Amino acid sequence: MGWGNLFFAVLITSSVALITYNILISANAPLKQDLPGPSTTSSSFLSVDPIIKMPLERSRRYGSAKKRLFHTAVTASDSVYNTWQCRVMYYWFKKFKDGPNSEMGGFTRILHSGKPDKFMDEIPTFIAQPLPSGMDQGYIVLNRPWAFVQWLQQADIKEDYILMAEPDHIIVKPMPNLSKDGLGAAFPFFYIEPKKYESVLRKYFPEDKGPITSIDPIGNSPVILGKESLKKIAPTWMNVSLAMKKDPETDKAFGWVLEMYAYAVASALHGVRNILYKDFMIQPPWDTEVGKKFIIHYTYGCDYDMKGKLTYGRIGEWRFDKRSFDSVAPPRNLSLPPPGVPESVVTLVKMVNEATANIPNWGS
Repeated sequence: MGWGNLFFAVLITSSVALITYNILISANAPLKQDLPGPSTTSSSFLSVDPIIKMPLERSRRYGSAKKRLFHTAVTASDSVYNTWQCRVMYYWFKKFKDGPNSEMGGFTRILHSGKPDKFMDEIPTFIAQPLPSGMDQGYIVLNRPWAFVQWLQQADIKEDYILMAEPDHIIVKPMPNLSKDGLGAAFPFFYIEPKKYESVLRKYFPEDKGPITSIDPIGNSPVILGKESLKKIAPTWMNVSLAMKKDPETDKAFGWVLEMYAYAVASALHGVRNILYKDFMIQPPWDTEVGKKFIIHYTYGCDYDMKGKLTYGRIGEWRFDKRSFDSVAPPRNLSLPPPGVPESVVTLVKMVNEATANIPNWGS
């Protein structure tokens, strides 16, 4: 075995052992003993309220000669479902990377299948190992923080900032670096409610770490933050995610957004606050206009009748839902929505169609 392969094997074995150790002690000791938190002086570091739009002085720096490049990272499995979304996303990333005001640097698909696939030459890819069998308890998203830990430890990342994105994101215009002065930039999710779940979250964010409002209403994506901050947050994010999933009360309370809460907690434990940037992205069909947004997140199904009326909750006469293509990629030239359907949905379908028309060997 070569020295490179031996090092990698030892690193993975050690990392898996560390995860297992943290899970075992989480059942028998207070979590606060095992997770790092901010220093006692961190409460005074904020010069702005994070629950605001981007500070005005940041916008004046867009024209600055020195760019603060960020690296876009997307975690994915090797499923057909994740793969076609990544291919569409990377097409639009390349389209806007060098546009006006862009501070977009490199791109990496962090593939947590543990093995290469046939799209390695099309999309820059880092191979991460999945969690040991059974550790995700059927919640595959737990592989996300573990994949980031591996990537941050092993990859040569040139940029000083990271954008954590997802396969079902489409970048719609050149994107500047929205983070500032040690603050991350994150999209606020209405369903992440730390105050509502304070009694549960105090298991992971003890009172001596600060008020529950120190936990921002965010997930891990989309988020732009400093690379060094993410290197500190990622292992804690991984351990909190696993501990939350292991605890029945927490698992029941948070369900499919458990790992999002875990990231918000980990960020707070390290004293990294976030500018809550509502213009980061839209989510059709609820958001109807693209406007100044940078990302379309097509997580919800879009169902309409032929008069352009939303029929959410039942399958429409016209529909676009990523879940319709869980085992096969969408065909080229999807039908456009009927008249009356909002701009956001029309733009989404047109962008998917352009990507699939231009990506070689689509559907293969």
